[in-house]
Amino acid sequence: MIRHIVTLFIATGLSLAAHAAPLPGDTAHGKKLYKANCVACHDDSVYKRKDRRIKSIEGLKGQISSCGHQLKKSLTQDQINDLVKYLNDTYYKFK
Repeated sequence: MIRHIVTLFIATGLSLAAHAAPLPGDTAHGKKLYKANCVACHDDSVYKRKDRRIKSIEGLKGQISSCGHQLKKSLTQDQINDLVKYLNDTYYKFK
């Protein structure tokens, strides 16, 4: 019984630690990617408006992937991570 409780405690702790882990990605590289790819369609006002559509990190990742498809550009996972990191650090501030 104690073994099950300890296992549950460890699993819960690992889950919380993973949730609190910092976002992967390089903010500086994300900024370069943003300037090279994103400003052609919109400026940063889209991130500053009160009624913005993006409400979470997962939503931000999905939107970046969607933009890549619309631009017919294939973004690597590292590039997506860099863009998410830059946009979150600069505008969204999701935890």
